[in-house]
Amino acid sequence: MNETVESPHSTIDPTARRRVLFVCILASLAGLMCGMDIGVISGVLRPFGQQFHATTVELEWVVGGMLVGATIGALTGSKITSCLGRKFTLTAAAAAFSIGAIGCATSQSVAMMIACRLIVGFGMGLSDFATPLYLSEVSRTEQRGAMGSLYQLLKTMGIFLAFFSNSWFAPSGAWRSMMTVEAIPAVIFLLIFLFLPQSPRWLMIQGRKEEALETMTRLRDGPAQAHKELAAISEQLKTKEEGWKLFKTNGNYRRSVGLGMLLQIMQQFAGINIIMYYAPRILEAAHFGLSAQMWCTALIGLVNVLMTFVAVGYSDKWGRKPILYAGYGIMAASMAILAFLLSIGTTTLTQQLLALAMIIIFVGGFAMSAGPLMWVICAEIQPAEGRNLGISISTGTNMLSNLLIGTTFLSVMEAIGSANTFWLFAILNAVGVVLLYLFVPETKDVPLDVIEKDLMSGVKLRDLGRR
Repeated sequence: MNETVESPHSTIDPTARRRVLFVCILASLAGLMCGMDIGVISGVLRPFGQQFHATTVELEWVVGGMLVGATIGALTGSKITSCLGRKFTLTAAAAAFSIGAIGCATSQSVAMMIACRLIVGFGMGLSDFATPLYLSEVSRTEQRGAMGSLYQLLKTMGIFLAFFSNSWFAPSGAWRSMMTVEAIPAVIFLLIFLFLPQSPRWLMIQGRKEEALETMTRLRDGPAQAHKELAAISEQLKTKEEGWKLFKTNGNYRRSVGLGMLLQIMQQFAGINIIMYYAPRILEAAHFGLSAQMWCTALIGLVNVLMTFVAVGYSDKWGRKPILYAGYGIMAASMAILAFLLSIGTTTLTQQLLALAMIIIFVGGFAMSAGPLMWVICAEIQPAEGRNLGISISTGTNMLSNLLIGTTFLSVMEAIGSANTFWLFAILNAVGVVLLYLFVPETKDVPLDVIEKDLMSGVKLRDLGRR
């Protein structure tokens, strides 16, 4: 979508700006659902596995079932979003979360749990595709980084809420109660999403120009600005979105798709979801007791929330790349120190607390950088003609990478030991710093049409938007 830069003399409507923020917060509640599903499983695995005598591989696929569904949702998100619109795609995601979460809470076997986790995952995949797209289309240029990060912020809040509720239910092993806590907000959000406005861009695609104008006027500083943005969208829509055709014929577009895939691989291979899914197991390796494992996991979730505010508050001030450099440096160092501690054995209270501190620092580094900003950049670098396909492929890549990590971590840790596993993640994060330097552009304050123009004219990826 073409972005318009406001004149310094334009009239600012604070009510409209608050309305945009409110709409973005409502849409980002989809992230809260995703976060609760990511977080809840860390507390469920042990008591569920004990009740049904699940093997290590079966437990990995209780995690992986969600990720398979998420991959399907992400890869079909482009078609579904084009047909239903962003608003009703989010509503469909909430419905999948509701049905799947209720099914998980009432599961009578490992197979039933995996099947219901797949349904929940489908909702997550739809949400991860549609929400960043929706946010980029309703937010303003100067708010784009913050609004894009808002989704990740709500996701971290969902993870924390799930970790916190898990801690209360852990002593009794009430895993069904843990899953029920996830189901209740999903049903509420299903109703809330019905009140979201449709994306003005999607309305224009459907030829509903009067509705688009009405919606855009409520979200901008008056009719003049709304007309101007819609005129830019209308001009851009003269070029039909034909992602696959563009992918086959245009090498520059393939570069943006490839970069989107790389960003998501970098995000997942940083190792965040091994913490989100298996934090109690990792803390067990550091010799924490059961109660301490769960409450320390909740503390990790709280840090995840708080540090995401850095990206929300500063990605449009400091820029994307400086924050990403800092985040990956922090993650590489903390994983290396944790690996060293596990190699010498965390037998004293001081060593245990230091190991916990490294996990917390790692999560903080991720939450302020790769967690939200990879999604922001992926939405920014795709050209209009292939945006849906590009975002769908990058989201699918995220889910497949997540699937690979989530379904192999326990087996890898058993095979090579906990210390060597974390040395591996330290190396992967160090490689991430190099890849950031070589390929990732700084997109702060750069209109989307400028990024697209540079991309299609063959400018190096790292130089897109650079002036």
